[in-house]
Amino acid sequence: MVVLSDREIKTYLRERKIIIDGLDESHIDACSVDLRLGNKFRTFNHSNITHIDTRKGLDPSHMQLIEKTDDEPFIVHPGDLVLATTKEYLKMPDDLVGTLDGRSSLGRLGVVVHSTANSFDPGFEGFLTLEVSNISKIPVALWPGQRVCRITFTKLSSPAERPYNKKPDAKYSAQQDPASSRIFMDK
Repeated sequence: MVVLSDREIKTYLRERKIIIDGLDESHIDACSVDLRLGNKFRTFNHSNITHIDTRKGLDPSHMQLIEKTDDEPFIVHPGDLVLATTKEYLKMPDDLVGTLDGRSSLGRLGVVVHSTANSFDPGFEGFLTLEVSNISKIPVALWPGQRVCRITFTKLSSPAERPYNKKPDAKYSAQQDPASSRIFMDK
């Protein structure tokens, strides 16, 4: 397996093997693409929840969707977990896996962009859901449109036999909003 260089990323983009709608080409680095924070955020309604049962899933009333304009910050408070999206819509080919990393400049402020889900399977398509948390003691303002993470692309030894978009049980395929957990759908 090999990580794509900027040349290969540009070739994949030009040939529409990787599709990143909304991409600013100046955000292509030596071996990655910087992605920007979208305008949609999903937050927990803490006062309405006694616990989350992973077998039953989350009641829709336990979370709320918040939309911000590009001129409105979203404040992430200490200890909060917020689901957010990227501005860019990603469509992965069957022979690459994407790996998401948060920006170190945000990490130095205590903002973590992903808790656990940093891989995007071959065949994934959708706006990326970010698991944003603030592990510092100070609230941090995040702005839609600011660069918050990067994605690298690793070439598989062969195309996936069963890519994500061809799995009948793909829980997050073609997502448009920050999708809340669908762990209750596990078999």
